[in-house]
Amino acid sequence: MNDLKHKVIRGGVAKALAQGSNLVLRMGSLMVLARLLAPTEFGLVGMVMAFTGVLNLFRDFGLSTATVQRGHVTDEQISTLFWINILVGTVLALILMGLAPFVAVFYHEPRLVWVSVVLATSFIFNGGGVQHTALLERQMRFTALATIDIISLVVSTAIGIGMAFTGFGYWALVASAVTLPLVSTLCLWVATGWKPGKIHLHEEVHSMLRFGGAFTLINLIVYVGYNLEKILLGRYWGANALGLYGRAYQLINLPTENLNSAFWGVAFSGLSRVRHEPERFRSYFLRGYSLVLALTIPMTIGAALFAHDMIFVLLGPKWNDVAGIFRLLAPTILIFALINPLAWLTFSLGMIGRNLKIVLVLAPLVITGYVLGLPYGPRGVAIGYSALMTIWCIPHIAWCVRGTVISLRDILVSASKPFASGIVAGGIAWGVQFFIGPSLLPLPRLILEVAVLLSAYLSMLFYVMGQKAVYWDLLRGFRRSSSVEEDTLVPA
Repeated sequence: MNDLKHKVIRGGVAKALAQGSNLVLRMGSLMVLARLLAPTEFGLVGMVMAFTGVLNLFRDFGLSTATVQRGHVTDEQISTLFWINILVGTVLALILMGLAPFVAVFYHEPRLVWVSVVLATSFIFNGGGVQHTALLERQMRFTALATIDIISLVVSTAIGIGMAFTGFGYWALVASAVTLPLVSTLCLWVATGWKPGKIHLHEEVHSMLRFGGAFTLINLIVYVGYNLEKILLGRYWGANALGLYGRAYQLINLPTENLNSAFWGVAFSGLSRVRHEPERFRSYFLRGYSLVLALTIPMTIGAALFAHDMIFVLLGPKWNDVAGIFRLLAPTILIFALINPLAWLTFSLGMIGRNLKIVLVLAPLVITGYVLGLPYGPRGVAIGYSALMTIWCIPHIAWCVRGTVISLRDILVSASKPFASGIVAGGIAWGVQFFIGPSLLPLPRLILEVAVLLSAYLSMLFYVMGQKAVYWDLLRGFRRSSSVEEDTLVPA
């Protein structure tokens, strides 16, 4: 079992480093594209993305999660699921192509027809890599997955920036979105070396399909709850309003998405394998949960305090209207850090029914919040969204952990030290901003603000709160794990 611990630690560090690189690449790409393209061009693609996002939830039908969660899978089962994923991807592509004229009519924007048709091809590319990703996760080859993520992002980013620079406008964003899954799938095929066989339908595959279907339904409900506001803003306030809100939302969600991506595969795989060992399960979960919070809290504080400087530096002066929306959405960074890791807990324990009940309550609450704010435009939507997520946070945590080896007290204790450190660091950073900031230009001011915030936060967390040993232990665990060979077992 120590080998598993080493692999989890090594995989977590590898994914974290890769996601850090991804975050830098995405931020760099956004900074460049924001200066080459107008808000309306981002808004046009965002209109279609709101629809592709819904369909995208069906791209693997939850079958990658089912493959990883199972204690044992055969080559026949994975081959069958591969062909099902290809079929689902093709069907989704045809559906979006068929909906293209209706999307254009809904938004009163004829250019969206061909945008929808081209974006539809990404579903087929995604479907071809689902089971290969699951194989690498089962084998805990997270370094390979991280490398593939970086390669595909670099290629798609380069194509997008190159096309934007040469005057292709919004087509640069479309090309980048399609290239990403294509390159990723090709790399996955090379990395695994696995070739699918024939379809063999039997009871175990049916069981995996039921699990995957429930997983997909949960993701669909969550997606609608978190993204319907973009469709409503595009319909009632136009492409420019959606472009502004979309960039604020994208920047706010970059840390959340990257952290979730970095930890999900590692945590889900590791916890699924120790779910019958309560003490080990509890220890693994709480260590990972505490680390996610520790990384997220300074991001939340920075987004709230330094919104105008961040937007000016990252996007440029023509995007000033994004700053207010960005600040209003900042609390959701922390909220998602508090609730997203609970999916590691519930899904690894197979509590699919509880997840479904939770999201059936969550989605209507969130929708109610931003529908109430919709008459006031993007800022009103941001206020409603953040307010409802904040209100829902504690009930969500309590519901998820009920009856498990994790208690609400465990969660609050894990959050208390990073939280207290963040409050103190935020106060110090605000004081520096208030007294020294007005005399500096935006870029040096932002550098000073972030440096003070991080220095104060780490000093509080490591020395005042006594957490240095905890994170040093994680680092030593990674060093020890470097001598452990990669698990290269293939499914029986």
